[in-house]
Amino acid sequence: MDVLTEALNSMRTQVPTSVRTEGRAPWGLRLPPAAGAGFHVVLRGTCWLVPMDDEVHQEPFVLGTGDVVFLRNGPGHALADHPSTPAHEERPDQFHPGGPIGTLTVGGDGPRTTLLCGNYHLDQGRPHPLIRQLPEIVHLSTGLGRHPELSAAVGLLAAELENPRIGSAGIVPALIESLLLYILRAWLESQPAATATGWAAALTDPAVAPALASLHEKPDAQWTVESLARSAGLSRAAFARRFTALVGEPPMAYLTRWRMTTAARLLRESEVPLTTVAARTGYGSEYAFAKAFKREYGQAPGGYRRQSRAA
Repeated sequence: MDVLTEALNSMRTQVPTSVRTEGRAPWGLRLPPAAGAGFHVVLRGTCWLVPMDDEVHQEPFVLGTGDVVFLRNGPGHALADHPSTPAHEERPDQFHPGGPIGTLTVGGDGPRTTLLCGNYHLDQGRPHPLIRQLPEIVHLSTGLGRHPELSAAVGLLAAELENPRIGSAGIVPALIESLLLYILRAWLESQPAATATGWAAALTDPAVAPALASLHEKPDAQWTVESLARSAGLSRAAFARRFTALVGEPPMAYLTRWRMTTAARLLRESEVPLTTVAARTGYGSEYAFAKAFKREYGQAPGGYRRQSRAA
């Protein structure tokens, strides 16, 4: 069971939105706060990212060709050829449809920078703890041979957007979907093993990683701390301490969270009856499941299903 993929799938609410952005100096593009998580990929040239949200405690920084930025909570920010260049929100006349995703053109007639800018629509009301533990801004450079898989994905995107051909309309959205996994995997794997904490350590820990995979694969199983500890070859107390320290909550609390997350996805995305949802998430009766779901989401499963369909 791929815990990273499952965690992201549990948060997705829509397909990503994106645009190819062409900036010619002098240029500055102001991007207001957005629901979900923002991302930028520098396909050509250089620019600056200027945080404009008081909750993002980071100074402006420069981006070069191949750099990738992931903004965990979609904060307001600006992109510009220089931090001193005034930034303005996009205008409808600056957007040009065509190609796989369309192009936004801003600025003057100076040196050109090309970016892929977009938003991953993730449920920030109930973020998975893996996402919640990320820095506010993840900045990854693919230069000098770093993050080769991410670099390859960026190269493929650059080629498809620069020279669209037959099949590009299907290839580009698929690459953008995959890009988020490449970004998060690159960040997780870039954390030094000796100092890694939280989920960066949990996903490779010899005791915690298999336990997480088991909980994700079989949320309907009657797991106990004892059974998970036995599989990990640790005492109950040692396993519980290790799991809680890395994941951020005790094993049974995480299991309940994952069961409810799984139930919510089934309610949103399928027509299976509530008895089936209850069985697939480890509850012996529809009543017990409905009680647990209402405690977690503040409404009954049927009401949640109707509301999610109406949204």
